[in-house]
Amino acid sequence: MVFSSHIFVFFFLPLVLAAYYLVPWTFGGLARGLDALLPDSAARRFAERRRRWFPQRGRHLMLALLSYLFYGWENPAFAFLMLGSTFVDYFAGLAIAGGVLGGAPQRLLENGERTRGQKMGVALSVVTNVSLLGFFKYFNFTVESYNGLVTLLGLDAATWEQVIRVTLPLGISFYTFQSMSYTIDVYRGHGAAIRQPLDFVCYVSMFPQLVAGPIIRFQEVSDQLVHRTLTTEKFARGVAMFSIGMAKKVLLANPCGLVADTVFDAGAVRTVDAWYGVLAYAMQIYFDFSGYSDMAIGLGLMLGFVFPKNFDSPYVAESITEFWRRWHISLSTWLRDYLYIPLGGNRLGTARTYVNLMLVMLLGGLWHGAGWTFVIWGAIHGTWLAVERAQGRDSFYRRLPRHLRVLVTFLIVLVAWVFFRAADLESAMAYLGAMGHLIPAQDGAGLVAGLIYDPYYVGTLGLAVGVAFLGPQSWDWTREIGPGKAGLCLGLLGAALALVESQAYNPFIYFRF
Repeated sequence: MVFSSHIFVFFFLPLVLAAYYLVPWTFGGLARGLDALLPDSAARRFAERRRRWFPQRGRHLMLALLSYLFYGWENPAFAFLMLGSTFVDYFAGLAIAGGVLGGAPQRLLENGERTRGQKMGVALSVVTNVSLLGFFKYFNFTVESYNGLVTLLGLDAATWEQVIRVTLPLGISFYTFQSMSYTIDVYRGHGAAIRQPLDFVCYVSMFPQLVAGPIIRFQEVSDQLVHRTLTTEKFARGVAMFSIGMAKKVLLANPCGLVADTVFDAGAVRTVDAWYGVLAYAMQIYFDFSGYSDMAIGLGLMLGFVFPKNFDSPYVAESITEFWRRWHISLSTWLRDYLYIPLGGNRLGTARTYVNLMLVMLLGGLWHGAGWTFVIWGAIHGTWLAVERAQGRDSFYRRLPRHLRVLVTFLIVLVAWVFFRAADLESAMAYLGAMGHLIPAQDGAGLVAGLIYDPYYVGTLGLAVGVAFLGPQSWDWTREIGPGKAGLCLGLLGAALALVESQAYNPFIYFRF
């Protein structure tokens, strides 16, 4: 189930909001009826328990159940996998906090020491999540790489021909990272362990950010799980964010995606078409993912949760370093705090800093997809991060005017996107050859132009570029919602919903990561 669908907007979302807001009223009425049937002492105890449970935990129950319905819509089996992973991390958190495995009480974390039970708890969480992610996401890639290597060495008899094929569970890259952040934060003392399993199930399974982020770290919502407010201001901002995200996805990302698919799937293309196609893909992936993030943040606000900003106009970055402060912020900060810094960051010398940067970006590339194209994409970004850090204040960027710094950075990002989008290395190199006018276009390549330069596609791509470079950020623009903004947002939502009905092309790129 995708956000930009009628079944979600007109059926699932109203069901969620009705259940979420009516739970305290419904159960409160039933509880008051039971109070009248109980003796005074029992009624008082029941009333006290009711006050502890509702409205928050009643809402957690409804949200968790409906989130599992959302996640298991296409394949219910994957819901059981997520539930198993969730309970491993829940008990790991208890172990770290002293609930099981003989761990010390969490208050002793302040002295910097860790007991055997605490170390076992965090190790159990990390090993379980990494193993699940590694098996489901990289098993097929490992087998294919192994077969390619032994074939290259002339050892065809050693290939694995009858090996199983593993299906990638939806969103596993996101919820494993999110769940690991909980146990690591508890281990570091950055948050208190969750004692109620229902609260933790709700944290991991919340449908707005479940399958494509943003990656919500435990420390960012730990207090909100205990207490949050539901206000008309939050709800209005949530509707505005959702509307803008839907418009980004349907009105901009989908048409740009059709252009990108046409060019990348055409084989050999003309140079100008190749540049046009990768520009269309850059706009598609940005508005697809930032649109999904806007919708996720908006849905969270409707439910009373405030999720952090995930995009901050990344294409206006003046360096690759700045790009990663603006692009997929929840992932880049996760990699920084849970991988780069534990590896030593920049504390172990210059050479080790460059190694850490490269390693983090290579792993970041693999996180996005199991393929050598993603490894190269990560290597390009890692190399430029290291180059920029090595040059420091003497970076050649600083000697250029601002608009040229932005252009150079964007060109680097465009070249890297070729590897991110191409089906394999051979296709990526052929596409780069076309961009560099190194590979002549084949007969019939001009036919692509008739498909991609339609005025609708050209106009949409131009609008997308204008919004990406000049438009305000949704997060900042929706802080205050007046009548004018409300009308514009509802108009965008109406236009997007009307267009969804006629669009057969409606994928979310990050669903496959």
